[in-house]
Amino acid sequence: MDSAIGSALQSVDRVVSFDDEPLILVDEQDREVGFLPKADAHVGRGTLHRAFSLFVFDAQGRVLLQQRAAGKRLWPQYWSNTCCSHPRRGEEMQTAIHRRLEEELGLDCELQFLFKFQYQAQFDADGAENELCWVYAGHSDVAPTVNPNEISAVRYIAPAALDAEIEATPEAFTPWFKIEWARMRREHSEVMTPLTAQAS
Repeated sequence: MDSAIGSALQSVDRVVSFDDEPLILVDEQDREVGFLPKADAHVGRGTLHRAFSLFVFDAQGRVLLQQRAAGKRLWPQYWSNTCCSHPRRGEEMQTAIHRRLEEELGLDCELQFLFKFQYQAQFDADGAENELCWVYAGHSDVAPTVNPNEISAVRYIAPAALDAEIEATPEAFTPWFKIEWARMRREHSEVMTPLTAQAS
């Protein structure tokens, strides 16, 4: 663990996620096919819907991880990427990603689109993720302001150290994060380069 900083951060206690918020249902080509309340979209094996995952790196190239809040229905207390959520009905993806990053962590930065992928992951008999997920990365050295309704703790960790942790304790991390991180390491290592190295 590179840097556990959750206890040292300011927090803003805001409810930003609602069971009845309408998510965008899609087909496997990411075409909109309808809408469904968030709670219903995650029942059983889940209904395929549009989602996003964000990775924010600091100037040293460390990635900011979050530990999901204990009150989360799916994967509570698991470590995951910086931020992940869903665009709402009628909301453009660019609006959604910046909205959610600010709501969960009080951050705003330029976010670069990397790739999309589809996955289904079963948490228990009654709930799952079934998403077509857009993945973005950005850089910020601003200290996060944690929303405790969404996040239990945050920490920065270097990519190599994270690789070793996932190898040693894969059960501690969310399934989508492990898929995304493996692909980023294969195809998008440039986003992990420290900003000082990029400038030289």
